[in-house]
Amino acid sequence: MRRSVWSAFSLIALLFCCSWRPASARATETLDWAQCLAEAAGHHPDLRSAVESVRQAEAQRNIVKGGQRPTLNASAGGQRSGSSDTAPAGAWSYGVNASQLLFDGAKTSSEVKSASESLKASRYSEQSVSVDTRYALRTAFVQLLTAQKQVALDEQIMIKRKQDLRLISLLYKPGTENIGSLSKARADLGEAEYEVAQAKRGLELAQVLLGTQLGRAATGPLRVTGQFTANESTRQSPDFDRIAKESPAYLNLTAQKDAAGYSLQAARSAFMPLVYVSTGFGNSAFRQLPPDRTDRQAGIDVSVPIYAGGSGKAGVARALALVNQLTADEQSLYLSLKRNLAQAWKSFIDASGKVEVQKKYLDAASERARIADAQYSAGLVSFNDWTIIEDNLVSAKKSYLNVQSSLLNAEAAWVQAKGGTLDSR
Repeated sequence: MRRSVWSAFSLIALLFCCSWRPASARATETLDWAQCLAEAAGHHPDLRSAVESVRQAEAQRNIVKGGQRPTLNASAGGQRSGSSDTAPAGAWSYGVNASQLLFDGAKTSSEVKSASESLKASRYSEQSVSVDTRYALRTAFVQLLTAQKQVALDEQIMIKRKQDLRLISLLYKPGTENIGSLSKARADLGEAEYEVAQAKRGLELAQVLLGTQLGRAATGPLRVTGQFTANESTRQSPDFDRIAKESPAYLNLTAQKDAAGYSLQAARSAFMPLVYVSTGFGNSAFRQLPPDRTDRQAGIDVSVPIYAGGSGKAGVARALALVNQLTADEQSLYLSLKRNLAQAWKSFIDASGKVEVQKKYLDAASERARIADAQYSAGLVSFNDWTIIEDNLVSAKKSYLNVQSSLLNAEAAWVQAKGGTLDSR
């Protein structure tokens, strides 16, 4: 019995060991930008929350619309009583009543319009969430794309540093180079090895960040494909005024202001009379079930507000203050959006030009390093001159990658500033 138990345990342990693999050995999933957009649009929790907010606003509008429709109520009841000394007695009743609002000073219709504008504001708010989600997703995508290139670049630099160290070691043995040159080569290699390890940690972090922006609770190794080129055109200066007024954030606040305007109209209608038309039928009977006759009635009900302790006037004042507040907020947001657009556009243009400049520096540094390698091997330049040129090439490669990444981030900020949603590529 003991032997069979141990055999089963060993089999389970063997299966577990065979099925388990470290994270580095797991299959890497490759995604492009279009796939990331599609997945985030369907799974990100912020977007799901925004969708439910829209549904709440739709339900609220339908609730308010119910005040314009007729109401119908039906009732029925019975009661039976008695004691041991008397015969049991019963009372029975039923009724059906309907009523329809005829006039309330446009209070209900104004409330319906206000609810409709609130629904529009909720939809624009959903678009604003999509704008912010796209920006966060794009920056995470760029971070992973940069991290991948950073690992490859640092490994390339490390290989070159190893080659340089071997060369310096060969020259040191016969005395052609001194201990200082050898120490510098060793330090350069140590720094390169550290930067490779650091870049790999950055790669793992970037994979986690992108996974969360995709809406994934658990993520494995990820890889993205893409180019360090901007899709947005920089040839023509945009119309900041038009873009600001078409942004979801501005339209959201405009809809809120319009909703407040209709709420103000509804508040002013509180002083108007209410007129309902009603009709119904029913009856009640004592002991007999069903009742032996049916009574019908129809009429008009008029209610005129005379005094409510000043609540109506206070409601109008509050609604008016809200309209004035949202009007000021709308103007403030418009000015803020124009500032942000101008700043984002400038940063995007600057980043685009910086890439071109840095590419020229990289080409020049690469050519100088190629020539210096040949000259140093032939003994035509000193170690100090050669290593300065080598360091400049390493610096130029890192700077070029940084400005490429900055260009994509600046483009993402520009798209966010002009209201680009997840539907925007």
